[in-house]
Amino acid sequence: MSYMSYEVSQNLLQRLDVGTVRTEKVFLSDALGRVLCDDIIADEHAPKYPTSAMDGYALRHADLALGRLKILGDNPAGSANDLEVCEGTCIKTFTGSVMPQGADTLIQIEKVSVDGNTITIDESVVLGENIRPVAESYRKGEVLIAAGTRLGFAEIGVLAGLNRVMVPVAQQPRVAIVSTGSEILDLGELPHTASQIRSTNNYTTEALVRMAGARAVQLGTICDDKESITRGFENALASADVVISTGGVSVGDYDFVKEIIPRLDAEVIVRGVKIKPGQHIIIARKEDKFILALPGFAYSSTVTCILYAIPLIKRLLGLPGHLNVVEAILKRPFVKRSKKSEFTACNLTFEAGCYWVDFDDKKLGSSAILTNMLHNAALMMTREDDGDLEAGTSVQVLTLEKF
Repeated sequence: MSYMSYEVSQNLLQRLDVGTVRTEKVFLSDALGRVLCDDIIADEHAPKYPTSAMDGYALRHADLALGRLKILGDNPAGSANDLEVCEGTCIKTFTGSVMPQGADTLIQIEKVSVDGNTITIDESVVLGENIRPVAESYRKGEVLIAAGTRLGFAEIGVLAGLNRVMVPVAQQPRVAIVSTGSEILDLGELPHTASQIRSTNNYTTEALVRMAGARAVQLGTICDDKESITRGFENALASADVVISTGGVSVGDYDFVKEIIPRLDAEVIVRGVKIKPGQHIIIARKEDKFILALPGFAYSSTVTCILYAIPLIKRLLGLPGHLNVVEAILKRPFVKRSKKSEFTACNLTFEAGCYWVDFDDKKLGSSAILTNMLHNAALMMTREDDGDLEAGTSVQVLTLEKF
């Protein structure tokens, strides 16, 4: 079997026609983490009027020289106070209150002494002190949040300030997750033989899918027989936009997934990539739906899910289908183990203005060691034609803290 390069497989993935992003409106309280579909444009200035930034006394700056001013009354935030500052007077004004007519400065409470209905100026302030000018936060017509933004806490707060009850966002693609293998035990299931292993791929894949912004549909584990796997894939395609399976893609006698996908009238786009781990990956398309068949070993399935499923989900959400890569420096020599593109679990730190890579506590072994992904791990990327690397070499590292 001929395997394509990692670069070619990624180009094919990026060129897939994923169609038009489907949109929906959700309540603001449900919009956290969703991808915005339309630009959010301010429909008025904020603030609309000069506003107090402190608790204090609104006055005319020129009157500070008088030393003592008469208090006309209070101006609480939110009130419709129509008092007006004139020569020799002031109005007690609170944080967030619209500045009274006639006032051009606000002196903090801490800088005056109060005696009945008058204040004495203890410390002067500059003209315009403690006043938020019109449009200090934003101007009418300004694009505040661009389409394609994943909404975080700040965006939610700004949208609330704009009184946006409903928010236009990309529909979350539905991703069906299925594991194949007669040896797989689901959570809570008791083993019947010593060769059975606990399911991890379903839940690791679900976590990655949800981190990327999709909705996960867990379809459990399918035994290694062709009829069950075929029926499982048909059910998955009927219930989701993307199907991600793990296991059954290698060269074993019971690896049936690689045979069944073409029989589903699916177009195979990628079949085998020169990467370590995960070279037996399959990417296929059936009409407007996609199938990603990943290896069964836990580390392999996790890495390939990151490399191929995450970019596809991002594109379905209308986002660029790229992962976050940084340049780092090797702290210690690195021995390359194959003539493939390798993705090696590593520790990534930021020191003295640079990213650094080491492999402390990362185990060498098979592609089943999922624990290598613990403790804020990252993936160091090496190319097919790379050899062993010396300490101090600049390398590319895929960060995993968010997608």
